[in-house]
Amino acid sequence: MGLLWSQRPVPGSRRDLRLRKMNVTTPMLVHISVYSGHLTGGFQDHVPLASVLTERWYMAPGVKRVSVKEGNILGTLFIPPGPGPFPGLLDMWGGGGGLVEYRAALLASHGYVSFALSYLSAEQGLLSEKDFESVFNMIKNHPQVIPDKVGLFGLSLGTFITLYLAVESKVVKPSCCVCVNGTHAVSYGNGSTVTPSHALLGDHSKGRMDENGHVILRDFTLPISADLSRKLNLSKINSPLLLITGSDDQNVATVEAAEDMAQAIHAAGKDHLLTKLVYPGAGHLIEPPFTPHCRFSRFINRSQGHDLTMLWGGHTKPHSDAQEDSWKKILAFLQMHLYSSSCPRARM
Repeated sequence: MGLLWSQRPVPGSRRDLRLRKMNVTTPMLVHISVYSGHLTGGFQDHVPLASVLTERWYMAPGVKRVSVKEGNILGTLFIPPGPGPFPGLLDMWGGGGGLVEYRAALLASHGYVSFALSYLSAEQGLLSEKDFESVFNMIKNHPQVIPDKVGLFGLSLGTFITLYLAVESKVVKPSCCVCVNGTHAVSYGNGSTVTPSHALLGDHSKGRMDENGHVILRDFTLPISADLSRKLNLSKINSPLLLITGSDDQNVATVEAAEDMAQAIHAAGKDHLLTKLVYPGAGHLIEPPFTPHCRFSRFINRSQGHDLTMLWGGHTKPHSDAQEDSWKKILAFLQMHLYSSSCPRARM
């Protein structure tokens, strides 16, 4: 699959772009051509020796896509084919906000009713705790969902919200949680329990840039305090947790956060709930497998209106290996905690 994960922007194209599939109802078309000799550019001026067009689908045949807009709730529900009922998942991406569907579509293709949630926008800001609880209950009460088999899946800021709901909400009781490159810590506490809105704050004096002007944010929450008013109390977690960390994450201090969370869980005698994966050389954006590695890209902070070029980190080969390996382990983790012998299984 190296032809896919090693892709790079065409020389001369717009700078700092990130390849993402926006319309999951159509395949991503990949043209593969073989040329005579070694070319680094000017492909349109040469006739290929051979070419093939491949289609990369995110929705398996029969998966249903349903747009949802109820009050403050905006998202997309993906339902696997078959009679069901199926386990459910609430899928949350990071602080870029907006509606990102391709991971939820893939999860539905593997047999999970998955809800891709847009929880952060320039117009409405961050959803309230009550809104997150309403979304969870909507999934839980869907006729195609097994009510006691609903999990949470978050990346970056989505990880903080996942952990917050798992340890603080009296309504959300997830069957399991998958967290990719996020933290439980914030820069500023309020003297009591931190909230999701605290995760949008940062100590901007700790922000820095690399030699190319790419913004590095990993120091915002460092050092991770022993003060519980500045982090979530992971000793309170009661659901299985899969923590996935890239050691070269330049956006969040995920290595330090994962270690601190592991210590809290160990002190509470709950080691059996934690599975921790650390990938050397992987960056922040650990995505579904064979997604081209993006070390840096333009980033619009919807909560503060900033337009930056963010350094995500990672090195292409180890990062791509991490995406492939972690996806297999995510699916195995979800099957272990959300599926039972009585559940039908979608095939892909």
